Amino acid sequence: INKKTIGLLIGLITFWSSFFEVQHFFFKPNLSFTSSVYDKAMMEVANEINKVCPVMVDAETRLDNAVALPENIFQYNYTLINVDKESLDTIKAKEIMEPNIINNVKTSPQMKIQRDHKTTINYYYKDKNGQYLFSVSVTPEKYQ
Repeated sequence: INKKTIGLLIGLITFWSSFFEVQHFFFKPNLSFTSSVYDKAMMEVANEINKVCPVMVDAETRLDNAVALPENIFQYNYTLINVDKESLDTIKAKEIMEPNIINNVKTSPQMKIQRDHKTTINYYYKDKNGQYLFSVSVTPEKYQ
C-alpha cells in the first residue's frame, strides 16, 4: 500500500465521523413521511446541506454538494482534494471504501429514515481536477 492509499484510508475514517454528525443534524430519525412529503423533505435537506458546501469533512475529502434525484435517490458529491486520477487505483479505492459505506448506511441510526423509505444513496467521487473517480450506489437491497 502506498502513502496516498494510507492517507486516503486515514481521511476516510475522519470523514465518517464527520459524516455521521452531518447526518444526525440534517436527518431527524423520528419523522414519519408520506412519499411526496418525503421527496420534498429530501430536496430541503439537500438545499440545507448545500448552504454550507463546499465543506471539508476531513483532510482529504470535500463535500461539494448533495442532490435529491428522481426515483428516490439521494446523492452526495465529493472531491478527494489531494488525489489525482492518474495516481490512484480507482478500483482498489472503491473496493476499500464500498463495504464501509454500505455498513454505515445499514447501521447508522441517523439513516433510518432513508432505509425506511428505501432510498438509494449515491456517493460520487472526483479527483482534485474534477475528474470522475468512482461512485458507490447503496441500494435498499444492499442495506436491508
